[in-house]
Amino acid sequence: MNAMTEPLHTLSNSHLDALEEETIFILREVAAAFERPALLFSGGKDSLVMLKCAEKAFGAGRLPYPLLMIDTGHNFKEVTDFRDSRSKELGAELIVRSVEDSMKRGTVRLAHPGESRNVHQSVTLLEAIEEFRFDALIGGARRDEEKARAKERIFSHRDSFGQWQPKAQRPELWTLFNTRIHPGEHFRVFPISNWTELDVWQYIARENIGLPSIYYTHKREVVDRRGLLVPVTELTPPKDGEVVVVRDVRFRTVGDITCTCPVESDAATPEQIVIETLAAEVSERGATRMDDKTSEASMEKRKKDGYF
Repeated sequence: MNAMTEPLHTLSNSHLDALEEETIFILREVAAAFERPALLFSGGKDSLVMLKCAEKAFGAGRLPYPLLMIDTGHNFKEVTDFRDSRSKELGAELIVRSVEDSMKRGTVRLAHPGESRNVHQSVTLLEAIEEFRFDALIGGARRDEEKARAKERIFSHRDSFGQWQPKAQRPELWTLFNTRIHPGEHFRVFPISNWTELDVWQYIARENIGLPSIYYTHKREVVDRRGLLVPVTELTPPKDGEVVVVRDVRFRTVGDITCTCPVESDAATPEQIVIETLAAEVSERGATRMDDKTSEASMEKRKKDGYF
């Protein structure tokens, strides 16, 4: 009964030490096992947590692999600005490849001008892998985000077409990872697979990790569409009959403007977000991503095509 009445501000975060240690171990394992790895870095909270662990693993200015960002051209400016400043602060090499460039080459063709470019990142990513001959890409995906990601191994093998085959994943016993690949194949590595959204926010609070401002409460024009709060922007204007309202919102996850939605929130600090997350009943992607609403298998299909 005493535990039930214990104030939330005393919530234990001692388990973060084990999660951090595992993540650092995996980041170092990638550096040791692969010739041309890269760390996927969007400027979002998960990649910033991973980058903090990489800084602890190797030291500022000593990251053994470059940062790679696949830019749709429709990202939030607050996020891309923070991405640039954080990579510069760490002295890390930042490689940016754009979906717009793939469109110019004709490898990406939109069904209509208003189509979300988010799914087309797969093409640009595979082109970047071929350009730089990357043999491992480190991503910030977590198993609690979405059920397709729950099927992932930490070291996720991709074939020579960059595709993910769920039934062909390799066993990972006692933290022993099979990193053998044939020419043209590569791995996607997910060092924070075992973290949850709550763990991420507790770690951000503990380590005082800076984030783009849109992760915290701010006023924004939105419309209610299919149960989601869609931000009103040039890319996502209101439809006929929709009522534009101003709400206090924050983003639980960030991505392409055309498919990323905020949630109502007054949380202005990581500690306040920890309390909100404890009460959340819907995963962050389920609550904020329009592209995951198209079908039950949306994410799994995209991952098989080379998505993050």
